[in-house]
Amino acid sequence: MTLRAAGRTSLVDTVVEQLRAQLAGGQWKIGDRVPTEHALAEQLQVGRNTVREAVRVLCHAGMLQSRQGEGTFVVSTADPAAVMRGIQRAGIRDVLELRIALEAEGARLAALRHQPADLARMRAALAAQAALADGGTQPPHENIELYADHDVEFHTAVVDAAHNSALSATYGWFSSSVRESLLTALGDRDMPHIAPGDHHAVVDAIASGDPDAAECAARALLDVPKQAVDALLTPGT
Repeated sequence: MTLRAAGRTSLVDTVVEQLRAQLAGGQWKIGDRVPTEHALAEQLQVGRNTVREAVRVLCHAGMLQSRQGEGTFVVSTADPAAVMRGIQRAGIRDVLELRIALEAEGARLAALRHQPADLARMRAALAAQAALADGGTQPPHENIELYADHDVEFHTAVVDAAHNSALSATYGWFSSSVRESLLTALGDRDMPHIAPGDHHAVVDAIASGDPDAAECAARALLDVPKQAVDALLTPGT
């Protein structure tokens, strides 16, 4: 198994840095609308999905703001979350350990604060993911990136259900690393796949309103890949 650093060489990180440099260099002023995804993709010679993810990162960083039906606008040319950049270059074990910390607390708070719409969002993400697996319990051989997107959407929905803006903003910044590490795991035969039931257990625990059960379910969900990574990184195993 090759445990590359999650996101270290990712195209998303590269595009984020390019756009950040353009913002810092005065390419666009505060209040300006940035070019469309299509235009940016052509300019940077990358796919529109990559541009979309990079823009999302910069929105969470507080540099850009997406307005429904209007486009994406510059709100800051200085990165207010520079301290978070190191996360984007973290190794897969570091990503998993931070995920456990953020998602376990997110699930705990979600059990206390969730709204019906939060549960609906979680279940919709799981249903979309299951549809790609065609009813099976294993990830599909095709549409892996979309499958990963639905998984990230699920975990983001759990964190957002905590209704803590600081936690959501932090996880939003972190989510591109979550996606990269997930894609690495999905493409590696040595990594175990998480059973769909483990995801539903998190939703059920949150819906029950039991914060301890929700935290335990979130930890148990990520303990599966965490143990596998620990074993692979431990000499002699």
